[in-house]
Amino acid sequence: MSSLSRELVFLILQFLDEEKFKETVHKLEQESGFFFNMKYFEDEVHGGNWDEVEKYLSGFTKVDDNRYSMKIFFEIRKQKYLEALDKHDRSKAVEILVKDLKVFATFNEDLFKEITQLLTFGEFQNEQLSKYGDTKSARAIMLVELKKLIEANPLFRDKLQFPNLKNSRLRTLINQSLNWQHQLCKNPRSNPDIKTLFVDHSCGQPNGARAPSPANNPLLGSLSKAGGFPPLGAHGPFQPTPAQVPAPLAGWMSNPSTVTHPAISGGAIGLGPSSIPAALKHPRTPTNPSVDYPSGDSDHVAKRTRPMGISDEVNLPVNVLSVPFQGHGHSQAFSAPDDLPRAVARILNQGSSPMSMDFHPVQQTLLLVGTNVGDIALWEVGSRERLVSKSFKVWDVSACSMTLQAALVKDPAVSVNRVIWSPDGSLFGVAYSRHIVQIYSYHGGEEVRQHLEIDAHTGGVNDIAFSHPNKQLCVITCGDDKTIKVWDATNGTKQYTFEGHEAPVYSVCPHYKENIQFIFSTAVDGKIKAWLYDNMGSRVDYEAPGRWCTTMAYSADGTRLFSCGTSKEGESYIVEWNESEGAVKRTYQGFRKRSLGVVQFDTTKNRYLAAGDDFSIKFWDMDSVQPLTSFDAEGGLPASPRIRFNKDGSLLAVSTNDNGLKILANLDGMRLLRTLENLSYDSSRTAEAPKPTINPISVAAAAASSAGLAERSASVTAIAGMNGDTRNVADVKPRITEESSDKSKIWKLTEINEPSQCRSLRLPENLRVTKISRLIFTNSGNAILALASNAIHLLWKWQRSDRNSNGKATASVSPQLWQPSSGILMTNDVADTNPEEAVPCFALSKNDSYVMSASGGKISLFNMMTFKTMATFMPPPPAATSLAFHPQDNNIIAIGMDDSTIQIYNVRVDEVKSKLKGHSKRITGLAFSHVLNVLVSSGADSQLCVWNTDGWEKQKSRFLQVPAGRTPTALSDTRVQFHQDQIHFLVVHETQLAIFETTKLDCVKQWAPRDTSAPITHATFSCDSQLVYASFSDASVCVFNVANLRLRCRINPTAYLPASVSSNVHPLVIAAHPSEANEFALGLSDGGVHVFEPLESENKWGVPPPVENGSASSMAATTSVGAPGSEQAQR
Repeated sequence: MSSLSRELVFLILQFLDEEKFKETVHKLEQESGFFFNMKYFEDEVHGGNWDEVEKYLSGFTKVDDNRYSMKIFFEIRKQKYLEALDKHDRSKAVEILVKDLKVFATFNEDLFKEITQLLTFGEFQNEQLSKYGDTKSARAIMLVELKKLIEANPLFRDKLQFPNLKNSRLRTLINQSLNWQHQLCKNPRSNPDIKTLFVDHSCGQPNGARAPSPANNPLLGSLSKAGGFPPLGAHGPFQPTPAQVPAPLAGWMSNPSTVTHPAISGGAIGLGPSSIPAALKHPRTPTNPSVDYPSGDSDHVAKRTRPMGISDEVNLPVNVLSVPFQGHGHSQAFSAPDDLPRAVARILNQGSSPMSMDFHPVQQTLLLVGTNVGDIALWEVGSRERLVSKSFKVWDVSACSMTLQAALVKDPAVSVNRVIWSPDGSLFGVAYSRHIVQIYSYHGGEEVRQHLEIDAHTGGVNDIAFSHPNKQLCVITCGDDKTIKVWDATNGTKQYTFEGHEAPVYSVCPHYKENIQFIFSTAVDGKIKAWLYDNMGSRVDYEAPGRWCTTMAYSADGTRLFSCGTSKEGESYIVEWNESEGAVKRTYQGFRKRSLGVVQFDTTKNRYLAAGDDFSIKFWDMDSVQPLTSFDAEGGLPASPRIRFNKDGSLLAVSTNDNGLKILANLDGMRLLRTLENLSYDSSRTAEAPKPTINPISVAAAAASSAGLAERSASVTAIAGMNGDTRNVADVKPRITEESSDKSKIWKLTEINEPSQCRSLRLPENLRVTKISRLIFTNSGNAILALASNAIHLLWKWQRSDRNSNGKATASVSPQLWQPSSGILMTNDVADTNPEEAVPCFALSKNDSYVMSASGGKISLFNMMTFKTMATFMPPPPAATSLAFHPQDNNIIAIGMDDSTIQIYNVRVDEVKSKLKGHSKRITGLAFSHVLNVLVSSGADSQLCVWNTDGWEKQKSRFLQVPAGRTPTALSDTRVQFHQDQIHFLVVHETQLAIFETTKLDCVKQWAPRDTSAPITHATFSCDSQLVYASFSDASVCVFNVANLRLRCRINPTAYLPASVSSNVHPLVIAAHPSEANEFALGLSDGGVHVFEPLESENKWGVPPPVENGSASSMAATTSVGAPGSEQAQR
């Protein structure tokens, strides 16, 4: 079906919806397969109309289309089966099992095993089942999963959003057609009476004759009149040209299509079986991809000139209703959204023309720049400081080819073609216009070291990228010698050479989907090829719109593919590709007719595209071909400026025509820059050294990308929280300046001694427990879960009320100690051990639906809604002493044991996948980093180990250095917790607090109490990782600044413990609220739980201590508690 015929279906759908043909509209949605109405689907699922649910789905996918479709049908049929069991309709359940569920055994043996286990293990085997309380809530929970699967399914990718249409669009078009017909009348009447649409309109002539018909079919026929509407039928450029899928490609694809499609230079992108990148499996684009046909809402349609005296519309009644399909589209806005970076925040003088730029992936204000004279520079844009500046120099001339040596002697001029950071920011690569690639290692601040120099290509190296094929970091290059090469990033050995292009290779774009790693490459002859990491040759050969210089890029979440190209004639294109079909999905409009230079582009926020063109930066919403807006950045830009977003899209670097850079920022970006500017200002005010540096940990925390860290608070909160609060952006600068300038001279530690100096609340209790062993806020922030030493769990929930409108945990309102109506308790198995002597542990699932827990006996899995024990497993010995859920898969659990091993356990299949050995005493701490893909473990042996989560190999290990004068107990626990940047982690030991960098396992900060002081019992990061809360055995609580690990506030026991309480009562555990940076809770040795918040008038714990030695990143040696009255005051 042609594209315009498809659009006609959408117009009919809108008309049917407005006219309330409810059954018909959904029938057409299903039969056409053009639009999946999620609202209708949700209603049918909520209503349990399973036959209609599957019938509607059948218009878009079948069970065996791909794994997403299979999982969708499985979840629906499983729910139907469970509801039958819930109604005790055994015969119906058996019928569903045999008729509906058995089919899945054909496709997936593991899935079938899960279904079988479902009968025997019940709720334990599936996360959704952990929430199965009643039919209504179970359907709602299942719908959340279904929506995720549908959104991820490539078969639905372009079918979930209804086009942005004005109300009654079809009626409007008919009116316009009638107006046009009326204009052609020889004797037009002022008020025509139109009673039918079945024949063309014509005003009757005096003698009764009718004017000749201007068109045979006003709705579907082609129009010959200049300026008329384009044809809606499959005519002209819309008529497809049949072409068979070429044999080599079809033979490589697992299921080659036999359907004919229009050709794209002979083939489609095919990168895997089934639904995976599919890689643009079915080749199909318009014959002329440069043509982008106007929509019916274009100005030239809506504003056509008409004869005087003719009204704009024929008097045909039009129903003006609310926009249908709400929630599936948004009106196109031509004003710039607030989240686009458009304010000029920094102007930097580079000194030569920037050719390529890249922001650091973690420290998002670090900008790497390469220029047209071979210079590279590293800027801290927050402080406007150029940290590093290097001119081009061959490191080892003797290792270079004679061709390169001769070329450099003849003409030493060299330009940078591309600079890029590695995914973790520890390396960066530079591709030069002469043969060479140089890889540097980055160690923070100004420390850059030479890592690798590779004589990579004959001629220029046009692009460079990093990737992780086979779990190994590699460098990918392409060049004028028409090849793509892959190099080991550790030692520079060449791994692959891809040959097949017939022209210089202009760019590379590595990517992976569903464990398939591949590389797109583009050449200056317009050919795009795709390669797997093997020696089997290119999988694809087709032409890109624009030909010549084309680059490709994915959206941040890796789900949408775009390319941008400029032809030799200066015609530029940005297009989005339909990966599942190999088609150009949309071509974006708005470029200068003849671009002056090669246009560069970038993507951000999974929503926007940007390109440098016509002396400005142009923006598009990814879902609309029309430009969203453009900025000239207050002027001074070249014709085709270079552009680059930082990771979270809050900053945009733009090259200027005076060899400089402009940094554009949105509100978040302005706040980030101001924070860093003030940190630098503080350093310069209190420094002895002339050049301040910025603490990489605090910078990383403030700037860490929300795209990579899906479960954490928004970056605005994190940035504002650098001073312990969440103030409005207007407050940040003056408040920080005031603190840094005035209080740096008179600063002293904030001591809280009285209950009136803070807000604290002891939670209600009616169960006899002796001490709290473990404590955590739920991820939603509205409850606290505690595990007592007698193996009983306690759950306090806060309810919405006038005093607590958001229902979050707070010290201002007392919660309810919650129990289900059954009255049962969540009590761990204790085997034959004394639970008071056991090492308890628990872990909460990300959605708060269940808790995994142990108190010396078997591990128990509890339903958090019903408190039911869903399963017990792994009886001792050995006993579990630490638990952690895998961040990407709740079915994978790391279990630390008292025999010093760590077991990687798959809940779904009830199997230990790996057993990790490296400690000598029991495991006391486990923490995953989903950025670095590692597990960090700690033990009673005071050892830290880092394990790779791909193969579970041990990468590094190190023993804690116990401060002089301190003697830890024989089995002193060591706890670990990752910083928000997922690169650094906190280590808690009774003798010290320390912050480690994970990849090198270096201790970057350390704090220790004096040898006469009370030991540390527990500590934790605040939710924004700007503070550390620590509890001590003398019942005091200390609040530290993470930036320098210095004490800023101490809460003494007199502030929260009554005088009647025994002096032996003290906190054993401490927990931080997941979204309120200044809220924490204590679990005490008498069984009590206290929640703490600062006074509303203060809104933070004390004042940050001044920076020492001119650097917020001062890695001072172990600090200790000092004399009373100072920051190091004796407790």
